[in-house]
Amino acid sequence: MSALGPAYLIHGDDHGAVAERRASLRALAESQGDAASIEYLEGDSGTPAAVALALASMTFAIGQRVIVVDGVESWKQAEVEEHLIRAMSAMPPATTLALFAREEGRSKAPTAVHDAVKRAGGHVVGHTTVKPWELPRWVREQAANIGVSIDAEAAKALVAQVGERQQRLLRELEKLALERAGEGARVTLSAQDIERLAANSQQSRVYALTDALLAGDARAAMQRYLRLRDQGERLSGCLYVIGQSLRDALAVAVRLQAGESAGEIKRGLRMSPRVADRFIADVSRSSPERLRSALSALADLELDTRGGSILTSARSLGAAMDEDTLALYSMQAITA
Repeated sequence: MSALGPAYLIHGDDHGAVAERRASLRALAESQGDAASIEYLEGDSGTPAAVALALASMTFAIGQRVIVVDGVESWKQAEVEEHLIRAMSAMPPATTLALFAREEGRSKAPTAVHDAVKRAGGHVVGHTTVKPWELPRWVREQAANIGVSIDAEAAKALVAQVGERQQRLLRELEKLALERAGEGARVTLSAQDIERLAANSQQSRVYALTDALLAGDARAAMQRYLRLRDQGERLSGCLYVIGQSLRDALAVAVRLQAGESAGEIKRGLRMSPRVADRFIADVSRSSPERLRSALSALADLELDTRGGSILTSARSLGAAMDEDTLALYSMQAITA
C-alpha cells in the first residue's frame, strides 16, 4: 500500500492533469479503507484561515486524516502568511494536506504555499499546458519516460492525428507502447506507425473528409461524410472544421499563385511534414477561384441547414431539404 505524504500542492493551467492527480490521490486514500478519512474544503470553507482551523481541530477519526482543498489559485499571499504558515509548520501526525490550484492567467497559488508545503516535507507538482508548437518535443520527452523511442516527424504526426490535448496524447502513447511491447525491449515508433495505429480525433476524421473535397473526389467525400454521420458527428461541427481547412487551403493557394515555394509555405503550417506535403500537393491542384467557390457553397449549405434566409422570397429550394441531402449536394458542387 502506497504511503501518503504530509502535504501536496498540485497546481498548473493543465486542469485535466490537475484533476487526474486529485482523483488519483482520492483513490489512494480510499484504498486504505477505514485506515483513512477524507475531508473536502472549498469555497468559504477552503480559505487559508479555514484550512488552518481544520488542521488545529481535533478529530475522532482513527488512522490517516486526509484534507483535500480546492481553489488555492484564489488565495492571497498575505492570507497564507497570516493564517496557514504557522499551522503547516506544526502539521499534526497522521495528517495529509492536499492543496489543488487550477491556475489561469494571474490566478496562481501564492509562493508562500509552495514554500510551506516544501518546509512541511511535502511535494509540489506542477502541470503546465504546453504551447502547441512545443507539443512534438513534449511528446518525445513523455515517450522516453515510458520506454518509447519516437522521432521528431512521428511526434508531429501524433499531434496532428490525435490533437493538442496533453492527456489524450499521453494516453495514446501508453496505448501504442502496450500494443508494440511484444516486439522488443524498447518500442520504436515511426510516422508511418503513427498514421497506421493512432486513433483519430473527431477533427482528424473531418480532415480526411476535407482532403477528399480538396482532391475533387466526390465519391470519397460522400462516403467519409456518411461514415461520420453514422458515428454520431453533427453536421455543424463538421462544417466548422471543413470551413477552417478550406480557408487555410485558400491562403496556401494564393501564396502558391504569388510564386512562393512549397518549402516556404510548409514551414508555416502547423502539421507534420508528411501531412503538410500532402496538403500542399492537394491545394496545388486547385485554384484560388475554385476554393473561393467551395467556401461560398459551404456558406450556402450552413445557411440552408438553418432554415434559409429570413426572407421567404430569398430562400433557395435547398432550404426545404434535410441536412444530409443538402450536404451531399454541396459536396458534389465543391468537387465538380
